[in-house]
Amino acid sequence: MAAKYELAAEMREDLGKGASRRLRRVNKIPAVLYGAGRPAWSLTLNENQLMRNLQEESFYAAIIELTLEGKQQKVFLRDLQRHPAKPFVLHVDLQRVRDDVEMTVVLPLHILNEDTAHGVKMEGGVVTRNLSDIEVVCLPGNLPEYIEVDLADLKLGESLHLSDIKFPEGVSSTELSHGEDHDHLIVSIHAPRAEEVIEDEAPEAPATEADDEEAEGGDDA
Repeated sequence: MAAKYELAAEMREDLGKGASRRLRRVNKIPAVLYGAGRPAWSLTLNENQLMRNLQEESFYAAIIELTLEGKQQKVFLRDLQRHPAKPFVLHVDLQRVRDDVEMTVVLPLHILNEDTAHGVKMEGGVVTRNLSDIEVVCLPGNLPEYIEVDLADLKLGESLHLSDIKFPEGVSSTELSHGEDHDHLIVSIHAPRAEEVIEDEAPEAPATEADDEEAEGGDDA
């Protein structure tokens, strides 16, 4: 199960781009909270607290305890808008979570035994990754931090698809629910491609005065 994190929030009434800039000057980040059939609320988050949490991979797929007006509620980080050129967050979208309602989450894939897989260690193959994360559906209480993909027994020329993953109990792939055509390739081991070595032709040496005189035949004598 994913680790739990905490965020402190305040209600926000001053809206608009100008208001957002003013908030960021005092280390506050504008956010919105929505979902669970309730109205959307405009909030502010503490920048330092948020940035510390964002350094951990599991935060992006965790149930967060949000403290607002002295009360706690469970939320999920639905979206994050970062500045295109500077290292700070512009806006955060949080979604309310209900224990009895399934949620759709994108989880990272953790590839195990990549260097010691049979097809790599015993047969000299190369691993190619086709997916780095997958979308799953589960109840909040079953939410894992990531999905593991073990390559230990994978041989040269073999591959793993979504249907080969052993998902944790209560967790399923959204893609597989759409049928066999959505059984996407995750990872494969193939023979290394031979590198073609092209030798550059040596450039011709520039002609010297002696060469020019020799070419004229030296008929002055």
